[in-house]
Amino acid sequence: MRSMNIASYIDHTILKPTTLLADIEKLCEEAKQYGFAAVCVPPNFVRKACACTAGSPVKVATVIGFPFGYAAIEAKIAEIILAIADGADELDVVINISAIKNNDWEYLANEINHILPVIRHKNKVVKIIIESGILTDDEIVKCCSLYGAAGIDYLKTSTGYAEKGASVEAVELFRKNLPATVHIKASGGIRDFAFASKLVEAGATRLGCSAGVAIVNGAPVTDQGY
Repeated sequence: MRSMNIASYIDHTILKPTTLLADIEKLCEEAKQYGFAAVCVPPNFVRKACACTAGSPVKVATVIGFPFGYAAIEAKIAEIILAIADGADELDVVINISAIKNNDWEYLANEINHILPVIRHKNKVVKIIIESGILTDDEIVKCCSLYGAAGIDYLKTSTGYAEKGASVEAVELFRKNLPATVHIKASGGIRDFAFASKLVEAGATRLGCSAGVAIVNGAPVTDQGY
């Protein structure tokens, strides 16, 4: 598996509240150097990331409703509109995790039915984050059913801010219960090549990582952040 081009799966990510412009510049340069699929940056840095990656194949992703997902639907739509206006190619949207835990699937259906047309109208990619590490298998399967039927582009495991991030088991459960047309993004706690490759083997087609360079180079990573 060491021959796998793992870089092509990686969304090179920095989402810390202390992020600096210099961090974004470095992130984008590394993404271009290593051939990462995308950079994933806070919404306020989308314009900068677009400028830094201009002329390259690297996509610019940002997060919506991050990291807890309980913002109002209208607020998420406003975030989406602004991110697209700033040049974002891909939107990683945290859905209302509280609604899942309260078994309010009507709210969740209403949320995705309002969000998705806004993104589709501009032909952007949508990744729905469900925070699999704090959900039961039954809740994950219900999410696969709801969002698979909605026709999203990716179902994403985690924000990186919950007590548990990506797992091989969650990715396998996603793949078993999603339509073949829906891709999987694993994120949260991916810090070495071995784990990254296992997630790809399980069905992930994107990996959200703050340790992308270390993963590609096989270096040890001590930073626990996203």
